[in-house]
Amino acid sequence: DGEEQPLSKKKQKLAARMSVAQLKMLCDDPAAVELWDTTAPDPIVLVRMKGYRNTVPVPAHWSAKRKYLQGKRGLEKPPFQLPGFIEATGIGDMRGTQQEKADEQRMKQQSRERMRAKTGKLDIDYQVLHDAFFRHQTKPRLTGLGDVYYEGREFEAHLREKRPGNLSDRLKEALGMGPGDGPPPWLISMQRYGPPPSYPHMRIPGLNAPIPAGAAYGYHPGGWGKPPVDEAGNPIYGDVFGAAPPAPASGVP
Repeated sequence: DGEEQPLSKKKQKLAARMSVAQLKMLCDDPAAVELWDTTAPDPIVLVRMKGYRNTVPVPAHWSAKRKYLQGKRGLEKPPFQLPGFIEATGIGDMRGTQQEKADEQRMKQQSRERMRAKTGKLDIDYQVLHDAFFRHQTKPRLTGLGDVYYEGREFEAHLREKRPGNLSDRLKEALGMGPGDGPPPWLISMQRYGPPPSYPHMRIPGLNAPIPAGAAYGYHPGGWGKPPVDEAGNPIYGDVFGAAPPAPASGVP
């Protein structure tokens, strides 16, 4: 009775499996390690393959309990929008007019037109159509390599056209900054703790760049805080006073 019971194959497999921390220490790219990578037959080779350039990952819904795109049930599908070069021909307005006329007809007239359809209702110049498809046609935005669609992607914010540091009028109004070039509300924290780590070389007025003309430092309404300087009065993060000489032009005469 005192003999130890032999472990089952399942328990032996679990005991031989390495932990996530051990796998991260053994791999060159710890950020690529996921929770379920330790269950692979060879986790180190798997993480190395995931770290290769242009590697397409497995879609994230592989481990989901519900079916793919099941959460989109009940959402109203937006109507199809014609591309801009086709909408410029005016075909959308002509089709809208024809649809309004069809809605005003009675059921008997609609069934009669289905049986004896009339052609030539939409009269568009063929030169306009030729120019739309062969001169003004634009390519749609295509997805890149490994860019897989996932549920809820169309509701995410598009940050391709956004640039850090450029505040729109709508954002300024939401932050209570006013229409002018006033200081952003996070400038005081940046002067205290430094520039954002993700953008260390971004020029921020009042932190590592001079403030606009006519503005003044201070903590009054509209003030630009206190310039970050050391004990000797030298700027810490950059030319906050605008005293540095301009960089020489690098153009070849």
